[in-house]
Amino acid sequence: MCGITGFWTDRPAGRDAAAAIAQAMAARLAHRGPDGAGTWLDDSGAVALAHRRLAIVDLSPAGHQPMRSASGRYELILNGEIYNHVALRAELPAQPWRGHSDTETLLAGIEHWGIEATLRKVVGMFAIALWDRERQRLTLARDRFGEKPLYIARLPHALLFASELKAFDAWPGFAPPIDRGAVALLLRHNYIPAPYSIFEGVSKLPPATLLHVDGPSRIGSPQPYWSLRDAAEAGQRAPFAGTDEQAADALEAHLDAAIALQRVADVPLGAFLSGGVDSSVVVALMQRQSTTPVRTFTIGFDVPQFNEAEHAKAVARHLGTEHTELYCSAQQALEVVPKLATMYCEPFSDSSQIPTFLVSQMARRHVTVSLSGDAGDELFGGYTRYDRAPALWSRLGRVPAPLRRALGPAIQALPPSAWDRVGDTLCRLTGRAPIERVGDRAHKLADMLKTRTPEAFYRDMVSHQPWPARVVLGATEPGTAMTQPTLWPALPSFEERMMFIDTLSYLPDDILVKVDRAAMAVSLETRVPLLDHRVVEFAWSLPLHLKRRDGVGKWLLRQVLYRHVPRELIERPKTGFGVPLGDWLRGPLRPWAEHLLDEKRLREQGLLDVAYVRRLWREQIEGQREWMYLLWDVLMLQAWLDTR
Repeated sequence: MCGITGFWTDRPAGRDAAAAIAQAMAARLAHRGPDGAGTWLDDSGAVALAHRRLAIVDLSPAGHQPMRSASGRYELILNGEIYNHVALRAELPAQPWRGHSDTETLLAGIEHWGIEATLRKVVGMFAIALWDRERQRLTLARDRFGEKPLYIARLPHALLFASELKAFDAWPGFAPPIDRGAVALLLRHNYIPAPYSIFEGVSKLPPATLLHVDGPSRIGSPQPYWSLRDAAEAGQRAPFAGTDEQAADALEAHLDAAIALQRVADVPLGAFLSGGVDSSVVVALMQRQSTTPVRTFTIGFDVPQFNEAEHAKAVARHLGTEHTELYCSAQQALEVVPKLATMYCEPFSDSSQIPTFLVSQMARRHVTVSLSGDAGDELFGGYTRYDRAPALWSRLGRVPAPLRRALGPAIQALPPSAWDRVGDTLCRLTGRAPIERVGDRAHKLADMLKTRTPEAFYRDMVSHQPWPARVVLGATEPGTAMTQPTLWPALPSFEERMMFIDTLSYLPDDILVKVDRAAMAVSLETRVPLLDHRVVEFAWSLPLHLKRRDGVGKWLLRQVLYRHVPRELIERPKTGFGVPLGDWLRGPLRPWAEHLLDEKRLREQGLLDVAYVRRLWREQIEGQREWMYLLWDVLMLQAWLDTR
């Protein structure tokens, strides 16, 4: 795990000046690689590759980057890990290896097979930059699921690239305008989906693609070397046809193989353990493979509804891991908030970023690498919305479309507070427990009633802000994976289409971004065994009833887990990895938020609808409505703007 950056300019200022710029760009990524730094430049200083190293495999100088190929044709910088590099070495012609790093293996593969064929053979997470002296070509590439980031800036006389946007601040005169369409996407999703970034002219390289650059202004289009859509459609054409027990055997074998590869490291390694299905199955299989107790890490909170530490401890005790937990006070969590804007190099507002940072910080005191259980929900149907959305859409589908669209304004004619009173009255009359935020939910449903397709319905269901282009002044909201049917495979069920869309967008642009930036802020490498592409391809071959059964998500993953952990330690309502954000905004975070949402400040920025934002804030602090997530989106934007 490292940080990479570099440039190609048609106005070189000489090697010394170019080296100073490249080194300054890399210095801004020092947190991603505290163990070393390296820079390579061509003779004119027009092309530069710079690297910050977090040493994981081959800690010797033989693993130093940038690295030159044996023939001298290529220079390479790599952020990430090639898990199957030992197997790849066995396929390559015999040669005198300088060390045992995965970077050297990747270079040898590129020389022998070519870059595209090599990437198809690779099992790993990575972002790379490759300079080909013979063709005078720069190639950028990213792993299949976007575990490792790669930004690209197109300037009038230069192309820049980096693991994080902050590296570009070292480029003389870098000051692109904010992309208002990207801000609209942030308010809708709480993240900015690829290929967009917060800046105009700066993009994210999409996962599973490579990009050839033949000059600062001769930039190709991203070319896929693997396709999630193809994997999903291949699974439909050749579905798994065995018994439930055979399916569990096959899944366990795939997971075992992925975890065995990802346990390889020359530094201390452990795993995050929440006590939920995904992290528990990863840890259970890790412990079975290990001859010593696996190091596991859990963060706990004093607030019961946000605390899973006791459940994780019970799983750890059963498996016999060397378990470390940290109970955080509200004050410790709040101390993270001012760091978020610089930790995330563009506005990002998934509030579980706070506990993610805290558990990463704790783990880094003991290990350099930590495995996680991310991706289980998307691949195996774990989110409860995979039940709720189809059920609700099915009911609404029985209502004629014109009537459905007319119902929306009728519902919104009654203010949320009135709907709250109606809900309270009905609950009392029927003896049911009170339902929170009835009015807010009714108004969101009213917006969803206007949609014409299940995919649009799902987009509205998971949106924070249903009309972000009205809130961001002068914005036009661009299309994304959620609005472009040409990107979707032919899948028979609404549930599977939701899972696909989430794997294509929510997983790489929210979940993986959250973990990468939080962990890299403390120089911790994270690995995701469930995102071994062979596990993913197998998951897409599974019929839906092996993923969701009787209203229970991750059904097959649970069957594997129950072979190692008693069912009663796992079967409980999911808590989620969150924080009491609403209470904090009305309490200890109020002065910080008041400053960022100051009316004069908002007007001078000219970016957001001031009256709308101030109304949300007023209703939040007065307890009239719960707008915490919409406000957190705005607050993370405002905090980030303070860093510019």
